[in-house]
Amino acid sequence: MGLVRLVVIGFIVLTVIYFCLSLYSRAVRRAKLKAQWDDEGMTGDQDAFVTHGLEEYDGSLRRKLILGVYIVPVCFVAILIYVINFM
Repeated sequence: MGLVRLVVIGFIVLTVIYFCLSLYSRAVRRAKLKAQWDDEGMTGDQDAFVTHGLEEYDGSLRRKLILGVYIVPVCFVAILIYVINFM
């Protein structure tokens, strides 16, 4: 029963962390795109430029690396359980 509780609570906590980190990373990328627009003195539709940049970001490696929020803690707990029980 304790393992089930650990898994459920851990999943909920990691999901909250994932969404917060994802939203923060997207906001930082949006700010960088707007700064790039201003620095380069581009003309045209800034919103379209930012939207296109965020679409590219959605398929980027950085976006996929945020999934490490789930992988790293689970591996750490699995290794910790193995070491405590079998070594």
